[in-house]
Amino acid sequence: MKFMKLGSKPDTFYNSDSVRSVSSEVSSDLVVQVNSTRYLLHKFPLLSKCLRLQRLCSESPESGQHQIIQLPDFPGGTESFELCAKFCYGITITLSAYNIVSARCAAEYLQMTEDVEKGNLVYKLDVFLNSCILNGWKDSIVTLQSTKPFHLWSEELGITSRCIEAIASKVLSNPSKVSLSHSYSRRGRERDDISCNGSKTTTKGWWAEDLSELGIDLYWRTMIALKSGGKVPANLVGDALRIYASKWLPNISRNHESGENGEKSHSNSKSRLLLESIISLLPMERTAVSCSFLLKLLKAANILRASSSSKTELARRIGVQLDEAAVPDLLIPCLSNEMVYDVDVILNILELFMLQSQSPPTSPPRVKGRYERHRRSRSANNGDFELLQESRRSSSASHSSKLKVARLIDGYLKEIAKDVNLPLSKFTALAETIPEFARLDHDDLYRAIDIYLKAHPNLNKTERKRICRILDCKKLSMEVCMHAAQNELLPLRVVVQVLFFEQARAAMAGGQLTDLPSNIKALLAAQENASRAPGSISTNRSMVQPEDQWSVSGFKSPKSNLSTLRMKLAEDDDLDDNFHEGMTKADSSKVKQLCSLPNRPKRMFSKLWSTNRSSASEKR
Repeated sequence: MKFMKLGSKPDTFYNSDSVRSVSSEVSSDLVVQVNSTRYLLHKFPLLSKCLRLQRLCSESPESGQHQIIQLPDFPGGTESFELCAKFCYGITITLSAYNIVSARCAAEYLQMTEDVEKGNLVYKLDVFLNSCILNGWKDSIVTLQSTKPFHLWSEELGITSRCIEAIASKVLSNPSKVSLSHSYSRRGRERDDISCNGSKTTTKGWWAEDLSELGIDLYWRTMIALKSGGKVPANLVGDALRIYASKWLPNISRNHESGENGEKSHSNSKSRLLLESIISLLPMERTAVSCSFLLKLLKAANILRASSSSKTELARRIGVQLDEAAVPDLLIPCLSNEMVYDVDVILNILELFMLQSQSPPTSPPRVKGRYERHRRSRSANNGDFELLQESRRSSSASHSSKLKVARLIDGYLKEIAKDVNLPLSKFTALAETIPEFARLDHDDLYRAIDIYLKAHPNLNKTERKRICRILDCKKLSMEVCMHAAQNELLPLRVVVQVLFFEQARAAMAGGQLTDLPSNIKALLAAQENASRAPGSISTNRSMVQPEDQWSVSGFKSPKSNLSTLRMKLAEDDDLDDNFHEGMTKADSSKVKQLCSLPNRPKRMFSKLWSTNRSSASEKR
């Protein structure tokens, strides 16, 4: 911290109750009242340097021994006035970044300019501010912070803008050239900070934590100055915003907005202003901030009831990088109705994400025609090859990101399915937004449906069919199929479909059953090839949380499976016309006849179960 001392005389001011005076052999002839404090002073030293006091004394009549001057709303109060008075008397005063703003405003108020006397206080303060204070990093920040109580004065005198320009220039310059003068120095020291996108930054981002000490109005102006310089990388700007948000935004919860008293309402209003200011400062680049940070901002915006434009901007940004999110980030509280989570905002984000690309990656078209190929120049061929490669990489990245988002949404569905107030329409709308190719398996989707059916036991038959319509039984693993075959909450159509596909798949794998319909064979073969395709993402069961795993111990016997099936047949003897999309009319009627007979289902399913067991034993 830099200091400056003016004057050479010792301090001769002394206090007596609410009256302060200067020890002198000459009796005082001027009384200056600042707020509730009276100063017994002398006209000559003060009027020779203060133009305002000259005018006030000439305008006010003298009464007795002392002439009384009132100074209402004096900037900085008694401390600032006393500093100016001591300068007039030649008494030593100490200036620093903490009091230079108040002293400068007080000197301007008293009009202690060069027009009155050369080398007056205004001139000396400006020289100290420009040559010393603004050359130091920490001194510049402290000075900028001290302008807040003197907002109008500081703006008029240009102190605020000069501090912001000095700070911005230091950030834009080489950090090793910055003078860190506030009791410590970072020069030559590297700090490893984890930025918002997970990468490590060294001294290039040293300024972020220091700037986070500023209030939001000054911080916003400083960040605008930094961004306009065009030299600060977007990821460092994003990292600075993350640090600032973590420091100033409270730990917002659902109960944060429920306060009715004026103090909490004022707090919410300040937090809302701060949040919207941070959103307006977000860089345009995708890699500048993480999707997790954006979703946290959206969660805060939802609770603080931020403007719709701020929410829309966040949703747009999140939609661009939704594949980077995690399920806990999507759990945004809903405040508009009885639902636990805001499903509508996630659905909106998902739709924005899906609009980025409408189809899975395809191979680039080949140039047809031998003569046409020969006519093209080598440079054109190279350029086209690079464009095709770039197109392929972009398409492949889009496809991969949609596979990630599909897993993400299925995990999200498992969380929101527990909400008893979640409408079926919102659940199915969210699940159906994922394109068919993006789900390599339907295990997580089945678990989500099972959770929803358990949380909503009053669904009728039509509603249960509606939610199960989005399930593709061909994409269920054997473990999930075993669970689904005994799940009494599922419609009959789904149970029969699961049993049929699982046993048909086991039969084809063992080569012991050859009289399956051709279309079923084709579907099963296509599903098998898709699961073995190179580059496909396999299901990693070790990543599933313990509470989401299915236990296969103690499962019922095949006889019990058949009894469950008979019970369902008793409840509903129709199998739904859409029982199996790939089956022909004749095949469907055969299955219906099979299930309508009392003994044949038992023999058929027992044969299939035994086939499955024998195949499994041979593999062992």
